[in-house]
Amino acid sequence: MRVLLVGEYNRSHRYLKEGLQNLGHEAVVVGMCDGFKKVDVDIEINQKFRIGPLQKVRSLMIRLFKIDLHFIHVKKQLLKNKTQLENYDVIQFINESSFLCSAKDEQKLFDLLSDWNKKVFILSCGTDYPSVKFSVDKKFRYSIHTPYFEGRAKATDFSLGLKYLTPEFVKLHHHIYNKIEGVISSDLDYYIPLQNHKKHLGMIPHVINVDRIPYQKPNIEEKITIFHGINRTNYYKKGNDIFDAALDIIETKYKSKVVIIKVENLPYTDYIKAFDTAHILLDQVYAYDQGYNALEAMAKGKVVFTGAEKEWEDYYNVTPNTIVINALPDAKDIASKLEWLIENPEK
Repeated sequence: MRVLLVGEYNRSHRYLKEGLQNLGHEAVVVGMCDGFKKVDVDIEINQKFRIGPLQKVRSLMIRLFKIDLHFIHVKKQLLKNKTQLENYDVIQFINESSFLCSAKDEQKLFDLLSDWNKKVFILSCGTDYPSVKFSVDKKFRYSIHTPYFEGRAKATDFSLGLKYLTPEFVKLHHHIYNKIEGVISSDLDYYIPLQNHKKHLGMIPHVINVDRIPYQKPNIEEKITIFHGINRTNYYKKGNDIFDAALDIIETKYKSKVVIIKVENLPYTDYIKAFDTAHILLDQVYAYDQGYNALEAMAKGKVVFTGAEKEWEDYYNVTPNTIVINALPDAKDIASKLEWLIENPEK
């Protein structure tokens, strides 16, 4: 089978490609490199009008003439690579906005690639209409929008995905869902909003390649090292402020027993190495399930604070705080769980 994977978040399609190849299929990833993370793709879509000095020119052209140079540049690149992007048995888009364009331009690009290929699928991953609508309607106990509801994150924060609730993106959502064979949720944060949707094919949990991530047995002879990787753009969405508050408590109480490492906005290849020496990794707060950073850290043998809610425990039949630590949006609760590990390092 030939599979075209469109778009990239945190190596999700890269790992899926490697898994498909391992099973004897042909797979190609086309897309942008997921911002500062610089994720590898097979056919890179350059975004010089969206990132860098030319973005000012783009903004001016949109304001004066309603012409988006980023969209024009993306479409030109897809057309140039048409022979490498057509006649696949399956095409899967990373989400409803794989190229970070306006809704009407996303539709043009979606239709272009869909018409070149056979069966079309979409992942519910990142942010999209179903997950954002479910979250903003406060159907989760807490979510990435909790900091927005509490006034700590602004509505203009791109990472919140509020654009998906605008009329033009709702229209795009319905257009895509009318055209696809089905939608696949990538973890419980997307599975729950789609549970009863007629196009939902079920959940395929995030794929990671454990052959590329060697397990490291924890060495706890000296101080316990806690790693906190911050994506500054998603600071409140990921709950980094809550982790910082918890670490302040720990540093005050256990200064002689812990080492705290904080890094910001590292490319993927640097990030995956940066927490090698850590015993504990703080990933994210506002989630019911684990994302890629958490899974990769788990594969390396780290204790991870991330999403592991009751729904996740029930789905996988897991005992609480045995595989990962559920990071609640409460600095004192997180600090208490860190204390438990520091006082009981054999755990």
